Amino acid sequence: MSSSDIFIGETVGTAILILLGGGVCAAVTLKASKARNAGWLTIAFGWGFAVMTAAYISGPLSGAHLNPAVTLAFAIKDGNWTDVPIYLAGQLLGAMIGAVLVWAAYYGQFQAHLTDKEIVGGPGAQATSAKAVEARDKGAGPVLGVFSTAPEIRHTVQNLATEIIGTFVLILAVLTQGLNDEGNGLGVVGALITAFVVVSIGLSLGGPTGYAINPVRDLGPRIVHALLPLPNKGGSDWSYAWIPVVGPLVGSAIAAGVYNAAFA
Repeated sequence: MSSSDIFIGETVGTAILILLGGGVCAAVTLKASKARNAGWLTIAFGWGFAVMTAAYISGPLSGAHLNPAVTLAFAIKDGNWTDVPIYLAGQLLGAMIGAVLVWAAYYGQFQAHLTDKEIVGGPGAQATSAKAVEARDKGAGPVLGVFSTAPEIRHTVQNLATEIIGTFVLILAVLTQGLNDEGNGLGVVGALITAFVVVSIGLSLGGPTGYAINPVRDLGPRIVHALLPLPNKGGSDWSYAWIPVVGPLVGSAIAAGVYNAAFA
């Protein structure tokens, strides 16, 4: 694989991943969406199919890492760190592009949702104190969940542990099933298996934090949320943002270590 193939494959693949994954979150969340309130099963399967689609598209070019946790695991497994920066750059750029495409696809729904007084409050519901305004602007806004994850209960240790555990399962599954011919990415069978693993993680472990299990899946769209001209969007919850980045990387490193010790 050339550097350009890796960068293009990861950029395009991660953009597709976030477009379809963030798209199902938008579909379930936003006012005037035909799929609104479709529920957690829809989100879990939507993200699984997003992984499968993105992996099949990007696999021939880059091996379909689509996730810094996967890239880190292969680097630890093989001891080859040469292409890691190229993978990470493509993944972050792709995640941001995908988030912008979600906004474009659901532009009218975002506008309707964020100007609805029942959702964002009318003049009488606005925060009045400086402290309340600051809390509103720094915390999670009403559509942040379309872009990134947030815990149902804010407990740093538990939230971090949940992301570590979920990513551990994902990476161990990736490393122990159908890889491509080079052994440094997903093959055809591996992409399908991984998609169902992601569904399983979402259904079983996604409840506490929304299962980022992928640093750029959370960070890239969170940056886009902070930059987009969305009315009444609220804050991007940067105080939480480190957990869905650090947790998956720790989980990946542990899984790669277990793989090398027990399976290699």
